Amino acid sequence: MSTPAPTILVVEDDDIVRMLIVDVLEELEFSVLEAEDGKQALETLGNQDQHIDLMMTDYGLPVMDGRELANKARELRPDLPILFASGYAENIDVPADMHVIGKPFSIDQLRDKVKHILAAR
Repeated sequence: MSTPAPTILVVEDDDIVRMLIVDVLEELEFSVLEAEDGKQALETLGNQDQHIDLMMTDYGLPVMDGRELANKARELRPDLPILFASGYAENIDVPADMHVIGKPFSIDQLRDKVKHILAAR
């Protein structure tokens, strides 16, 4: 019996950027869920029947920024690994147990970062 592919929730308000990230992750054989904002992400996270291995979120989301979303996500799923994507990665302060990748990133950078986070679980 094969192990199911890790499931990644991608939260990105820019449709084109979200589509590109989803395409890359699917090519890397991850199972991907999508959300265009924090509200949609929290609905997905609130469904305890839905297995999620990692949440990758844009830091600069409208209404509820990525940091607020991460805090609320952790209330629902305390052990959920979180990866922030930001064009200003060097300027954001993330908790020690959360991760950040700078935009723009290459496919290899994304693959390596995601695999590193998942391997550490």
